[in-house]
Amino acid sequence: MLLLAVDTATPAVTVALHDGDSVVAESTQVDARRHGELLLPSVDRVLAAAGLKLDAVTGVVVGVGPGPYTGLRVGLVTAATFGSALGVPVHGLCTLDGLAYASGLEGPFVVATDARRKEVYWASYDGSRTRTGGPAVDRPAEIAEQVAGLPAVGAGALLYPEVFADARGPEHQSAAALAALAAEKLAAGEELLPPRPLYLRRPDAQVPKNYKVVTPQ
Repeated sequence: MLLLAVDTATPAVTVALHDGDSVVAESTQVDARRHGELLLPSVDRVLAAAGLKLDAVTGVVVGVGPGPYTGLRVGLVTAATFGSALGVPVHGLCTLDGLAYASGLEGPFVVATDARRKEVYWASYDGSRTRTGGPAVDRPAEIAEQVAGLPAVGAGALLYPEVFADARGPEHQSAAALAALAAEKLAAGEELLPPRPLYLRRPDAQVPKNYKVVTPQ
């Protein structure tokens, strides 16, 4: 097994290779505006660090969000392209699950990422592999009672300490954690998600209201 994992659902452009036992190589760069520019060079860098070619990959893992429309689709389209070109399966995983797994926390906690518009994408967990609620998108004040007193992981939690009082790392997504979680699930015979985007809300860019379509006479 050699899994190539990518995730662009958050400001982190993150790539990793996992051989079924451990992470072989990984790269993470945080830049919310350059997903498209950074992803393929990151893949090349990770493959070079492992001394492998792309055709050695036996499966692709991609974070399906939730995340902003533009960044999220970069990873999904790239994963689908690799899967088609190599003739290998493409597996989806919730991005928040990767952060939860990386935290290593036991007991109840939440993961929250920045959804912009003063909102967070969030989900609740009971241990690092068991999601108990979500994912959802809300304003932090609207979920304050639900998350009160719980440890909280992710950049969204760090942005709103008045709601997530016990905010902690990891702050950003790690494809290494995503790949390790996928390898565990596949080895256990668990079914992963289809590689389809989990947006939770409409794109920021929309056609203006009262837009006039002009057609030639």
